[in-house]
Amino acid sequence: MKVLHVYRTYFPDTQGGAQEVVRQISLGTSALGVSNRIFTPSTAPDPAILNHPEGDVHRVKLNFEIASCGFCITGIPEFRRCVEWADIVHYHFPWPFADALHFLANVQKPTLVTYHSDVIRQQKLLSLYSPLMKRFLKSATKIVCTSPNYLASSKVLGALGKPCSVIPIGLDSESYPSVVETELEQLRQQYKEDFFLFVGLLRYYKGLHTLLEAAKLTSQQIVIVGEGPLEKELKQKAKRLGLSNVHFTGYLPDSQKMALIELCRALVLPCNLRSEAFGVCLLEGAMKGKPLISAEVETGTSFVNLDSETGIVVPPENAQLLAEAMNRLAADPVEAKRLGKNARARFESVFTSKQMADAYLEEYEQLLG
Repeated sequence: MKVLHVYRTYFPDTQGGAQEVVRQISLGTSALGVSNRIFTPSTAPDPAILNHPEGDVHRVKLNFEIASCGFCITGIPEFRRCVEWADIVHYHFPWPFADALHFLANVQKPTLVTYHSDVIRQQKLLSLYSPLMKRFLKSATKIVCTSPNYLASSKVLGALGKPCSVIPIGLDSESYPSVVETELEQLRQQYKEDFFLFVGLLRYYKGLHTLLEAAKLTSQQIVIVGEGPLEKELKQKAKRLGLSNVHFTGYLPDSQKMALIELCRALVLPCNLRSEAFGVCLLEGAMKGKPLISAEVETGTSFVNLDSETGIVVPPENAQLLAEAMNRLAADPVEAKRLGKNARARFESVFTSKQMADAYLEEYEQLLG
């Protein structure tokens, strides 16, 4: 069985939760006998094909971008070749140009769409894109959502009039590098322990402006791992607020990221918009047995983090309650340990890569009859 994954970006060009999901699905199903290939645009597609453990990554030239949507018009011939190779085309939504690719290449193979997120920010352009989006989603053989929360709250999926399955995102701890003791000790010297940790792209929907405002209301140490378009703006805000308890690390490799997760008191994801559809970083924290703090935006974040069971869920953009949540976990290590233990147990019961891969293999087999 040969599966072609289609997404707007991939490693090593960018780092992010959706890219990790594509990797985890590919790794998990590869172990079950599936041959995976990943089609993606790149600003520098040289070499054009990367041989990764999860499958070959076929990269084409990113010609231009409009409102964060990449266009790779010159890559259409390569896309057709990849489709010809595949038994199933697995799209990862949203990438509006992929909808156009589907019709331009006249794809006749069975198709599965993993619906990661609604289109949130570009509402004016959405009115132009909506007819193509609806046609594409209705043409899909099968649509999979990543959490029941998102399926229930998505107006787009609700209006489609076709059934959608739910397959939660899963991670394989063995696919992450082991924590190196020398790195762990170095990071411990730099940031101490029991700090509160954010991991992810520094983007508009992550709620980091609220995290900085909460930092003003608490003495807890906060470490922010990642880079992105808001990095300069956030650092300037931290300086204006006089925040000596906030530390920006920039991009870190997985080995150091996992070491920081091991050292932290809790993972914090103060998202403020539905663009944060799941929160893979929360899963990474749960995988390490850490309590979680997240904001309620009616998406998969509150499927991963159950309030008072695996962590604390606060309203979005409420710096006071976010600061109180951090103070609560800092003041009560027994409660923090209980929540972290529950988070790990929930990870094992719902969010492993094996469970996700088994579910996708079943979907693939149904698509092929």
